[in-house]
Amino acid sequence: MQEEQATLQAKGVTKRYGDFTAVDDLSFEVRPGRVFGFLGPNGAGKTTTIRMIVGITFPDEGQIKLFGQPVTTETQGRIGYLPEERGLYKKMKVVDQLKYFAALKGVSGREAERRIDFWLERMQLADWKKKKTTDLSKGMQQKIQFIATVLHDPDLLILDEPFSGLDPVNVEFLIDVISEFRTGEKTIIFSTHLMETAERLCSDILLINKSRKVLFGSLREIKESYGQNLIAFRGEGAGAILEDRAMIDRVVTHADEQELHLAEGVDAQDVLRRMVAAGVSISKFEKTEPSLNDIFIDRVKGGDNSDE
Repeated sequence: MQEEQATLQAKGVTKRYGDFTAVDDLSFEVRPGRVFGFLGPNGAGKTTTIRMIVGITFPDEGQIKLFGQPVTTETQGRIGYLPEERGLYKKMKVVDQLKYFAALKGVSGREAERRIDFWLERMQLADWKKKKTTDLSKGMQQKIQFIATVLHDPDLLILDEPFSGLDPVNVEFLIDVISEFRTGEKTIIFSTHLMETAERLCSDILLINKSRKVLFGSLREIKESYGQNLIAFRGEGAGAILEDRAMIDRVVTHADEQELHLAEGVDAQDVLRRMVAAGVSISKFEKTEPSLNDIFIDRVKGGDNSDE
């Protein structure tokens, strides 16, 4: 990839606070038109990295480039940033707050009013336009802050825990909105603890743990190359086969089926043939792959924490 093609590029970025290293020699890039998942446990360094990307703070070592340039006021103007810790003016009306936030990003007058009306309608909040923040539920406030983040039509949208405070229905709603926002010219970075949501939305992921990069690349390539041979199995009479560690390394039991981790070098077809020969009643035998949540837990809790 040519450097100028990357929406965001970080090279050897390190940030320290006294003796504590919050981000340690972090390198990655985000391509245009992609949804990039920035993942990791609490305290891993995600928010610190995001703050450096948007220019709130700066690296002690390394370099960050946005749209092929160092972070400047101009590049910052092309970002829409929804921070994890959010806040609205409690006594201001919704419309007045949105006009103010739009003006800060250079959108004012009739154009600001047009965009505000569009987004309030899209977010199902048109009836709350002249209400004060204190009249809104937490989920409604979250939607208003999302609107404030996108009013200036940013080229790069950064969402830090965007689903916090939303019920499942509104999580689904916001996922739909984010998907609509994504185009070939836009880029989205979002940090979340919701692995299932990240798996649905992300083209690429970066997983960091203890301030360092653990996994980086396209979600599809990571899942395909993770090195696990898994079978989703449902049936009866397979007890002896499931206990054969030469064939089945581990069995994880779920509510209505079992996840079979095949031993190294074992082919799924060999397992199936043995089950059929043994007269096992099989209602499901499906080769599958580890979920993003499986990979996350393995790498953070017990797996290899070295860079990929």
